[in-house]
Amino acid sequence: MKAVVYNLGCKVNKYECDCLIGKLRAKGYDVSEKLERADIYIINTCAVTAEAERKSRQCVGRCLKLNGDARVIVTGCASQDDAAPFASSPRVSYVCGTAGKADIADKLDAIGVDVIDLPLEYEELSNPETDRTRMSVKIQDGCDNYCSYCLIPYLRGRSRSRSEDAIVAECMSLSRKTCEIVLTGIDISSYGKNTGSSLAALLTKLKDIDCRIRLGSLEASVITHELLEACKALPRFCPQFHLSLQSGCDSVLKRMNRHYTADEYADKVRLIRSYFPCAAITTDLICGFPAESEEDFEQSIAFIDAIGFSHVHVFGYSPRKGTAAAKLKPLHGNVIKDRCMRAQSIAKACSDRYLESLKGKVLEVLTESVEGEYTCGFSREYVRCYISGAPQGSIVKAKATELFGEGLLCEIIG
Repeated sequence: MKAVVYNLGCKVNKYECDCLIGKLRAKGYDVSEKLERADIYIINTCAVTAEAERKSRQCVGRCLKLNGDARVIVTGCASQDDAAPFASSPRVSYVCGTAGKADIADKLDAIGVDVIDLPLEYEELSNPETDRTRMSVKIQDGCDNYCSYCLIPYLRGRSRSRSEDAIVAECMSLSRKTCEIVLTGIDISSYGKNTGSSLAALLTKLKDIDCRIRLGSLEASVITHELLEACKALPRFCPQFHLSLQSGCDSVLKRMNRHYTADEYADKVRLIRSYFPCAAITTDLICGFPAESEEDFEQSIAFIDAIGFSHVHVFGYSPRKGTAAAKLKPLHGNVIKDRCMRAQSIAKACSDRYLESLKGKVLEVLTESVEGEYTCGFSREYVRCYISGAPQGSIVKAKATELFGEGLLCEIIG
């Protein structure tokens, strides 16, 4: 029997899908991650934005166009937020939320809606199916930050950490099958706070893992000498730090309920660069948050330029019902669109400067795909590299020669 497990969300959702795929294949199912004709569809939904939630609802129809007689199971953040739009479809068999995903493979014949209470302890999923050069390992779930624009803490629950032993065991197993592991979670910066551990302590226990290790998105508060020492001690650590920003203006940060100032954030970046001078610092920027003045916005893009990020994910603010910010008067859509365009221009200039700084350096590149005459992959700094003649699915040393495509043109060394 054919099953499709389709992910619409983040790396955490992707990890959960990988675990479901592993369980289904162990039961004898032919499983795909692509939307194609199947007997069963499991849709892992997203609700980080209103648009993501809309796409999650549309996905049901896309599945039924492929096979109108298929069973459709919906799970994830969008169904946790509002199960009704999914349950109202006569062809959706079963709807659950973000909790209990580990049991879905045993409930393929279930009917109805079963959105249960969010757990207080970490729910273990394991044995993710893998045939990829880069794999995620989930170390944590939930969030206690309650940023004023974000719905996720209400959909994922309080922060809770996976046991160190389970993480180390899974990383050890995956290191025999993949070239790079990304430690992921809803808020990995809070790892260990409910168990007496810490992200630094976890990294220390991963020092014998024989593959590249990369960190998922971080909060500025977690950047300490202790953490960076632990990163430095990992023999194959990837010096890319996705340090969540959202705004470079203190008054906007306060309204967002972010717990740092722009100066404090800049201090953390300087600390990272004292340990990893060529580190890639990537971030997110929200443009047009309610009451963001032109002066506020100018402060933000000046801050972006001063930090010199290697990549900035720019997006316009959109209200999420149920959050504190949704009660605030939004800016006009054209203002938000204009600010996004201006921020993207600054971000592109920053990215180009960072890439220029890598020219002439030898990078370790994990090759993953072929595009025309080039084999493409990512360096430890998560810079996209284009290499002529490199084998696919391997790690090679390559010298960066010039800016090209979305990254750097490189030549194999040795």
